[in-house]
Amino acid sequence: MIEKISVIIPLYNKGPYIGRAIESTLHQTIQNFEIIVVDDKSNDEGPAIIKSYHDPRIILIEQEHRGVSFTRNHGVDLATGNFIAFLDADDEWMPKHLETILRLIEKYPTAGMYATAYKWDTHNGKTQWDDYRFIPDPPWEGLIPDYFKSGAYGYPPVCTSIVVIPKKIFLEKDGFPEEYSWGEDVDLFGKIALQYPVAFSWELGGIYHTDDLNQISNRTPPLEEPFTQTAYAAILNGNVPSDLIESLREYIAKKELYLAQCNVHVGNLKAAQIILKQCKTRWFYYEKIKWILITKIPPPIFFFLRKIRRKLIKIVRIKTFI
Repeated sequence: MIEKISVIIPLYNKGPYIGRAIESTLHQTIQNFEIIVVDDKSNDEGPAIIKSYHDPRIILIEQEHRGVSFTRNHGVDLATGNFIAFLDADDEWMPKHLETILRLIEKYPTAGMYATAYKWDTHNGKTQWDDYRFIPDPPWEGLIPDYFKSGAYGYPPVCTSIVVIPKKIFLEKDGFPEEYSWGEDVDLFGKIALQYPVAFSWELGGIYHTDDLNQISNRTPPLEEPFTQTAYAAILNGNVPSDLIESLREYIAKKELYLAQCNVHVGNLKAAQIILKQCKTRWFYYEKIKWILITKIPPPIFFFLRKIRRKLIKIVRIKTFI
């Protein structure tokens, strides 16, 4: 029996890209799915594009603006499949993504998440692999030995646009936390990885696209991600196996260092200093020291150097494109 998969696509002002996401789903090598597009009160052509499709498997839900976590959770509530796949409206899948996921489900039925490898769009028309660490070399597929160690040393082995989660586990973990606008996906994935194995395949499943709307400089980073509290509570309550505690702590530290870096890049040096002060790490000690030193640079000099750096990056991108 081929499991039915419900594909949840949150839509908010992604009109230029939503057709690409839909087409990449319709061209999957397996066709037993439904596509639930939840429009979060877009004011562009996105909803009209969805309405132009006449495939009965495509369902458009329109709601008042509530944010991406509520939007995804709403889609899951309406899903009829036992497995939930997520795809952001500006990303795309490779044709064998769902086929690979179904193979993983058959081989590893007790896993809490299923994911394929993905690439990043690099703004110049090229793509690059994510920097996966502590995962056996391709063409391996199986259960990730240590999800948190892999995520600490490299890019996350699971991202929203390539993950598939059993609906019962998604509901068991209460879905995406709706009170947060940063790190809500990391929190859900971390909660699942604390209790269940994570299945992964090196088969290229999708491409994660970035655009100006998704850049760090357009968002205000918080002082803490929700998973930090989740992880420390799990450790305190004895819910983390002893052999995973160190990698979990370092995973948290890596997230804190990233938050500090984000705050530095938007000029919130005081916030970055607070985050770095509370960050406890052994694996990334020298990286922590580097960012502490950066936050000590006088603001006028820092902003001048940041301006020069951005100009250099722009020049390099132009030359690379040419």
